[in-house]
Amino acid sequence: HVVVVKSTVVPGTTDEVVAPIIREKSGDASTVGIAMNPEFLREGKAVYDFMNPDKIVIGGDSRARDTVARLYKKISCEITLTDTRTAEMIKYANNSFLATKISFANEIGNICKRLGIDVYEVMSAVGKDFRISEHFLNAGAGFGGSCFPKDVKALIGRARELGYDPLLLNATIRVNEEQPMRMIELLADRIQEIRGRRIAVLGLAFKNETDDIREARSIPVIGELLNRGATVAAYDPLATENMRKVFPDVLYCDSAKDALAGADACLIMTEWAEFGSLDQEFEEMLNVVVIDGRRMVSLDSDRGVYEGICW
Repeated sequence: HVVVVKSTVVPGTTDEVVAPIIREKSGDASTVGIAMNPEFLREGKAVYDFMNPDKIVIGGDSRARDTVARLYKKISCEITLTDTRTAEMIKYANNSFLATKISFANEIGNICKRLGIDVYEVMSAVGKDFRISEHFLNAGAGFGGSCFPKDVKALIGRARELGYDPLLLNATIRVNEEQPMRMIELLADRIQEIRGRRIAVLGLAFKNETDDIREARSIPVIGELLNRGATVAAYDPLATENMRKVFPDVLYCDSAKDALAGADACLIMTEWAEFGSLDQEFEEMLNVVVIDGRRMVSLDSDRGVYEGICW
């Protein structure tokens, strides 16, 4: 038998925590192999990603690795065979690098904003370098979800336990945590007084095509708006009921049009495709002020105020 650990766990967990338990309960340690086979799946795309992987990583002793590798024999993909600790670290390094790319794009975007330069044009050119690639270079409100924030923070914590303070990973988290507040700053610059204003928030999930609000960038934004005395009218096609548990006093709407009706400003927090086709709906606003955190809309200056978070 081979027990396979798929969950993301800090290096050493499989050998030091899981293996002793399995061997104790098995009664005969020689009959049980243990392997680490981290998953690299996107939320909402798990089946496709499993059947079409960029990489397969298997850690363990040779017998356990070979047994698990046979499960993938029908999938055409290079398999990395290594030890369990390295396999665990590969997953953390993978997610930390992707998170760092996002924070890097946002950091460059914040500089571009002050220079009057379109960060998307900059990153489009940067991404054409094969050493970098265009993926995860979209500047905006930052990353959320159940993986990137948790994994980067876990790696920071493990590093500190070992006596090392990881400066780059710390910066990745700091940039991400400050990015939503930049939307509030842009909003305050445009409408001066937030208290008593109706603010439409479009998008609650951490990304499109899911109802997952874990670490969503909309949460600190809504929290700050409420703290400043705003009335928040929110819309998301899937995540409303989940967010209602976090902010029961928010006005949840059935459509983007309803959220925008009578609003003093609008903040776009999630890249839902339907937001990209909004046009006349903005005419329902009391004041057409749009702060876009996801590069979703195009609004002519003569129709109102449009601000990209870092473009």
